[in-house]
Parts: sequence; C-alpha cells; structure tokens
Amino acid sequence: MIFQDALRSATSAGSGTARSPVDAPVVRTRDLRVRLTRNGHEAEVLRGIDLEIKPGEILGLVGESGSGKSVLGNSLLGMLPETARPNLSGSAEVVGTDMVSASAAARRRCRRDHLGAVFQDPMTSLDPTMTIGKQVIEAAGSHDAALQLLRSVQIPDPESRMRRYPHELSGGLRQRVMIAMAVATNPSLVIADEPTTALDVTVQAQVLSLLAGLRDDLGCSILLITHDFGVAAQISNRIAVMYAGRVVEQGATQQVLNSPSHPYTVSLLRSRLSLDTARDRPLPALAGGVPDPRAMPPGCAFEPRCVLSHDACRADVPVLTEIGAEHRVACHADSAVVTAQALTGVSDGTAADASEHPADPEGPEDTVISARDVEVSFRQRRAKGRRQPAFRALRGIDLDLRRGECLSVVGESGSGKSTLLRVMAGLTPYKGTLVRDITAPTQMVFQDSGSSLTPWLTVGSMLCERLHNQRVSARDRKALAYRALERTGLPDSVFDARPHELSGGQRQRVALARATVVPPSVLLCDEPTSALDVSLAATVLNLIAELREEFAITVVFVTHDLAVARVVADRIAVMYLGRIVELGGAEALIANPQHPYTSALIESVPGFGRAAPPVSGEPASPTSPPAGCEYHPRCTVAQNACADPQLVVRLGLPPDWGALPEGDSRRVACIRPGGK
Repeated sequence: MIFQDALRSATSAGSGTARSPVDAPVVRTRDLRVRLTRNGHEAEVLRGIDLEIKPGEILGLVGESGSGKSVLGNSLLGMLPETARPNLSGSAEVVGTDMVSASAAARRRCRRDHLGAVFQDPMTSLDPTMTIGKQVIEAAGSHDAALQLLRSVQIPDPESRMRRYPHELSGGLRQRVMIAMAVATNPSLVIADEPTTALDVTVQAQVLSLLAGLRDDLGCSILLITHDFGVAAQISNRIAVMYAGRVVEQGATQQVLNSPSHPYTVSLLRSRLSLDTARDRPLPALAGGVPDPRAMPPGCAFEPRCVLSHDACRADVPVLTEIGAEHRVACHADSAVVTAQALTGVSDGTAADASEHPADPEGPEDTVISARDVEVSFRQRRAKGRRQPAFRALRGIDLDLRRGECLSVVGESGSGKSTLLRVMAGLTPYKGTLVRDITAPTQMVFQDSGSSLTPWLTVGSMLCERLHNQRVSARDRKALAYRALERTGLPDSVFDARPHELSGGQRQRVALARATVVPPSVLLCDEPTSALDVSLAATVLNLIAELREEFAITVVFVTHDLAVARVVADRIAVMYLGRIVELGGAEALIANPQHPYTSALIESVPGFGRAAPPVSGEPASPTSPPAGCEYHPRCTVAQNACADPQLVVRLGLPPDWGALPEGDSRRVACIRPGGK
C-alpha cells in the first residue's frame, strides 16, 4: 500500500482534502454538448454525451484524433480554453459538482479536492524553469511528502531526481512525476489523457501498471483516454468508443473486444497491429477521416465511411441503445451482423504468414551504408565546476544496410535509435567508420512532423523548394508537388495550407511527401507513427510500403512498437544502451528471440486478454554503464560471468548457438543465447 502511505504523508502536510466515500457515480453526464469557436467559426464538438464512471472503475475512452476525447476530459476538469469561447449545455456532474452550471470558484474547488490529471506530453505540463522537487512539493505540501510520492511511483533515486529539471529526465520518468502530482491530493477521479503515447513498450507497461496500482490502493476512478485498444484492454473495466463527438459504443471491456457491435469499433480493431498481423498484404486502414464538426453530415456521422450504411443512416441520428447487459450501441445496423463482420476480419492470431523477403546481397555493391565500430559521445554541462562524464549514445555499432531492404531499429527510449539514424543521415559527428554509397541520396522523416515543417511556409512552397535543383519549370514543379500530395493521400487543398492548419496525420504525410517528392535512395524514418491513432498509422505504413515498392527505396524505420517493426521490416536491429544486441530477420527474431532483452520487449507488447509484465528496473546511465554486459542488472537469466569487468560482449554468432532454423543469419550480443 505504498500509495496510501505517500498520500497519508501528503494529506497530513495540508496539501489536500481527504476524499470521502461516495456511493453515487463519480462522473455522470447527461446530454453534454460543447460548442467551441475556432477561426471565427462555432462548431459543436461534443454532441450529447451520456456517460457514467463508477467509484473505483477504470473507463477506457477510445477513438481517433478529432473524435472529442480530450474535449470531454477537459470538460470534466472544467479546463476548456477560454480562447475557444466554450458554450456548454446539459450536465457533467463530477463528485456532485456540475462542471457545466457551477461557478468558476466551485469548479476550482472540485479540481483541487477531487480531480487529478495526467496529460499526453508531460513536457508541456511541467514548468521547465523549476526543478522536479519544487513542482512536486507544490502539489504534496512538504519535501518529505514529495519524496514519498516519487518513491510511490517507482522513480529510482528520487532524492537526486528532485534536483533535476524536466528536460533532464526521460519521457517515462516525466510521466511518473505527473502521476505523482496527480495523486497528491487523494483524488476521486484521475483523468489520464493519452499517458502512454510515444512511450516505448516497456515504459508503457510500467505506466499502466502504476495507474492500475493507483486505483487498487486508493479506490479512485480513472478515465483513460487513448487511441489504442490494446492499452485500454490492459487495465480498463469498461470501454467507451467515441466518434465525431458522440459515444457510439460502450460496455464491459471483454464485451466490446470480443463482440464489437458498431462498424467503427470493428474498423478500429481491424486497423490495430499485433504480433500476428499478416505481412503479405496492405494493412487494413479506415478510409477517410473524422468529419469536420463545422460540416457534420446529416444522420449518422460515420455513414460516409461505413460499409453497412443504408438509407436510414443518412436520415436519422442513431441513439445509444442497450443490446446486452450494460452493452450499448448507437447504430442502425443489426448488432449481430456487425459482430459477425468483426469475427471474420479482426486479427486474432490466425493471419496468414508472410514470406521473408530480405535482400540477399552478393557483394559490396549491394550495401548502401556500412558502419564499423561507430561511436557517438556527447559532452554534458559542468556540475558545480566539475566536468561530467561523456554521454555515450552509441557504442561499437557494426551494421550493413542492404540495398532495397527495410531495416527496423527498436529499443527503449535512450537506447540510441535516433542517434544512429542521425549518423546515417550525416547530421551527427561520430568516431569509427561509416561508408555511404554516394549514388544513394538520403532523406529523413522526423518523429515530430510539426517541428520539422517550416511554420511560415505553405505546404506547396516546401515541396517546390525541394524541386529547385531538378531543372524543371515552375509549372512542372507545381505539378510534381501536387503529384506528391496525391501519392500520399492528401487533397489538393493542402497545397496552400500551413502546418498549423493541418492535423497530426496530415502533417506526417506532408513530411513524407516532402521527403519523396524527389525520390531518395534511402529513406530514414524516426518514429513516424508513434503519436498517430491506429487507422492513421496503418495508412502511413501502407504509404511507406507503396513508396518503397514504387521507387525501390531502402528504408530504415526507427520505432518502439515491435508489432510495427515486424510488419514493415525485412530485418530488425534491437538496441540497448547504445549497442545493437540482436540483429536478424523480422519474422524469425519475433518468433524466436535469442537475447533476453528482445524477449522482454516482446513480452511487454500489450495484447487483448493479458497484462503485459513490465520490465524490471531502468536502463543504466550511459555515463556510467555496468561492468560486463550492460543488461545484466535487469536480466532474468544473468549469471556471474555477465558481470565480469573483463567481459566484452560483441554482436556475433556464438559457438554454442543451439538449434536455429537453417538460413537464420541471426547475430546476438549475449553469452547465453536463447536464455540457455
């Protein structure tokens, strides 16, 4: 009961008001409607939400970007932006306070006494000018209470972390700080808005485990907002699916997952990648997008994208109707028909196997990038006049990138994936040897497309700028730019738009269009789908596959999602603490991992009906790695030899490899391959 100990300390310090038991639902909304004004146009973004959250319940709220999930969460918090001139109607009772009709002072009291919030990007929630300790003390009331809270969310060495600033912590540690601050006042309800987006699978499992432990220890309720059914399935008691400002399906988690009864729920489940997804066909992606709330179609908002639509769907808005015990659906189609459609299409482990198709080089001419003993170190700022040890981001990288292949690089945050990509792109200095084929021009697609696109230029200007050296007329440049937009599935209207006017998925496709308007030989992709919802992610992955086939592009794809890596790649390189610890064919590596770290990553992938066990411990500091094998402090099969300071573990083929299928060209940095 470590959370309870921390909260008793925080409450005794006067940081908050203890929550009294409440028999009624913690949240009850009735016909909640929210109108916001954007760019001078008022639009209804929530269109009649009826929802309840019971005491001690975790409700997973799932849907695409633009469906209204975050607006609902902010409405319950009473934190809709004043610049959008929010106009609310209906009711939204949170622990007895109606956040629609209550005064501003009453909403503040409710937030202080009963609510906690964990937002998607902790860097935008934490003050970059204040240390972590000062910010947690503000919430907890005292230094001791803050220290206990940081321990309760399993932050290692909390005394040292309290003296650091947000930018000095990893994404996972920053998110744990946000959780600690959210529970400091013993809240009745915690609203977690995409708390695991862009986190690697091991940190994601740890954060979800923390949230579940928070509920178990405190008895609070949690509204978990996510676009990933796998995340919702991990800890949610019930799931509500939102589309275009309305709840279209809600029910017990296993009801919704096993018997989805709305075509939109079925489509989202089909778009979700798993370790069983077929690799020999395009990924199932939901065509179109969430409608603009300023131009909502009549009848059912999902009708233009629905394969089961009929005349009634275009005329009447379906109401949420009970079809089973606490299972409600808003759809004109027969729920049995929808469920039958789902059972014939949702990936459930029976997908067809795809053949391996890695390039098989016959000589040096088939290698476009060759790295030998590549190392990258970064200097750190001085601490009180003392020089800090260098940050070793890459250590002894040996890798050959084959012409025409797709290599996926996976690993936890801080493992060196993005640094390796930047070295390949020529953006980061290094030691060692890196040979590039000078006939193979390289382009890079960054993780944050918003910050990588020039904000004051239109999309058309950015695309045409890339064509200036192609010796084509201005008219032809414009035609080629439109062709690049068409190829990436963007409408012509995007040509005159600026980045801030586009959605996240559109910006990511613009980044791909810019990188491929002049087709490169090598395309470097740094987490291009990590912050996208499942349907958009499938669309972007299909697009990369099409571009690769059309232009014979070699692709390096950095991701923390092993399901994505398996689908897109011919080979997978697994990185840990700056080293490649396993390298091999994608299907073989996922099916039969040989390094304990690879096994831990695979076990951490969330799946329906099972909880992903979090990987124990944190990666060691790159400034002071453990002696011997760097992974041995977290390894479940480590032996004394693994900690030997004289041990040098290199990527290779050990003599006692064991029985692997013929033709498996695996290389592993471990003295006990396969956990033997």
